[in-house]
Amino acid sequence: MSAKPLADLIDDCLAPALAAQGFAGRAIVALWPEIVGERLASRSRPLKIDWPRRRPAPGEMSEPAVMVVRVEGAFALEMQQLAPLVLERVNTHLGWRAVGKLVLKQGPVEAPAPKPVAAPPDPAVIARVARQVAHVEDPELRAALERLGQAVARKPAPG
Repeated sequence: MSAKPLADLIDDCLAPALAAQGFAGRAIVALWPEIVGERLASRSRPLKIDWPRRRPAPGEMSEPAVMVVRVEGAFALEMQQLAPLVLERVNTHLGWRAVGKLVLKQGPVEAPAPKPVAAPPDPAVIARVARQVAHVEDPELRAALERLGQAVARKPAPG
């Protein structure tokens, strides 16, 4: 039996809960900071997507969904002003005009977990990688390979 990435297992666990809230997958929830930007994401969270109950007749345009977003009370007015931009970014991420309206629910928003600070690279690793790519003539390519080598050296070996 081979090891599976945790992300593959999480999708299976979260799919039913996300589907109950109208999300086809975890992309909008997981990528919220990338979709709306760090500043908006720090004060808001997508809660659910309400899809229209009725299917459109043949040739009829389908109604867009409504996205419910929790937002900190003091930030609700600003989020309301930015709603067209948020809708555009969400729809761009989804690849079609899926969401047509934002509904804001005021409430506390949990602060995102701080990103871990990477440890400084080991000088011995820097020197070893520099020796390994010293033969590359193009300075930009050599620098890119050095960055790649250092990043690979910092990752723990799969076990």
